[in-house]
Amino acid sequence: MLLGCIGDDFTGSSDLGNTLVKQGMRTVQYVGVPKGDAAPEVEAGVVALKSRSIPAAEAVKLSLEALEWLKAQGCQQFLFKYCSTFDSTAEGNIGPVAEALADALGTESVIFCPAFPATGRTIYQGHLFVQDHLLSESGMENHPLTPMKDPDLRRVLAAQVSRGVGHVPASTVWQGPDAIRARLASEAEEGRGFVIADAIRDEDLLTWGAALKGAKLLTGGSGIALGLPGNFALSGKAGAWTGQGGQVVALSGSCSNATRAQVAAHGGPKREVTAEEALGGLDADSLADWALAQDGLPLIYSSAEPATVAATQKKHGREKVAAALEGLFARTAAALASKGVKRIISAGGETSGAVVEALAPEALEIGPEIDPGVPVMRAGDMVLALKSGNFGAADFFAKAARVMEQGA
Repeated sequence: MLLGCIGDDFTGSSDLGNTLVKQGMRTVQYVGVPKGDAAPEVEAGVVALKSRSIPAAEAVKLSLEALEWLKAQGCQQFLFKYCSTFDSTAEGNIGPVAEALADALGTESVIFCPAFPATGRTIYQGHLFVQDHLLSESGMENHPLTPMKDPDLRRVLAAQVSRGVGHVPASTVWQGPDAIRARLASEAEEGRGFVIADAIRDEDLLTWGAALKGAKLLTGGSGIALGLPGNFALSGKAGAWTGQGGQVVALSGSCSNATRAQVAAHGGPKREVTAEEALGGLDADSLADWALAQDGLPLIYSSAEPATVAATQKKHGREKVAAALEGLFARTAAALASKGVKRIISAGGETSGAVVEALAPEALEIGPEIDPGVPVMRAGDMVLALKSGNFGAADFFAKAARVMEQGA
């Protein structure tokens, strides 16, 4: 294995796997830290954790376990992958995990680059933009678990780490890899080893990839992986894909602007699940039976407006509401699988993490891309599409069902 990756959720890990496969790397996504060794033909391994919203100490522990396994596979470079909207709180988990990984690898200089221009995430002057809006005005300020109210990633990261935080501006990136390396060295000399990396185009990410050849550790969204495969001698065999027919069901627990638009645009049968129903013990088997009784592509969703989410969290508590909804979607996915469903679409990082944990595959084969950042994945005869809340076009659910069956 050449490149070892640690993802802080399942949708982001599949997004990363998608990027690496498109660049020609033989990639496997593992669900949690594997017990045995990787197959010898694997060039990039992505260990997917559900660590984005758990206590920071637990996230650090899991990430270090993943790092040890990847080191044992012979990896030459390591990537800590988090969301392209830098989802975190003042306590972490991005900063604490990155700092622990850097300490374990004995490296001083580490970049932070969540840019993903294909989905509208860009970094300029240290600030994160979503399309033409600052992060703090993109809808992410209303995220139910990790609201992002500051677009300046230097301030966000500095609140989470003990190391100094620096910056490589776009003007330096445009001068090429040598200029980037010189700026990184200068920032490290000034005590700013953790560096926010500007990137507004795919070309910038490719430049970053060339500049980071030989770096032990880097962090970012899946976009930063665009330029990494070119630093390795690859087999050129990323694997083939076979579609899967049969019943398909969509589950959505994301309240992001993009997912709510996708739910509204979905023309098939829809069943809304409220937080009150989930807290009240709504039976997952009944939801699965409802889905199987529908024609077309049934969608079970809990994607409420921000004001509704805020009111429910105030009444019952944020953690309690999140646990109830994630648990219900997890049990519903397990019920669907037990009833013979072989294709499940899941929208939302936390929802998808709960779904994958319920289905418990050991590893996932990365298949064709549905929309930027969202591939189809296979575990045996089960095919999954795990979508980050903010990703995908308005017709995502219908498109996902088609690609799962036919391929790209």
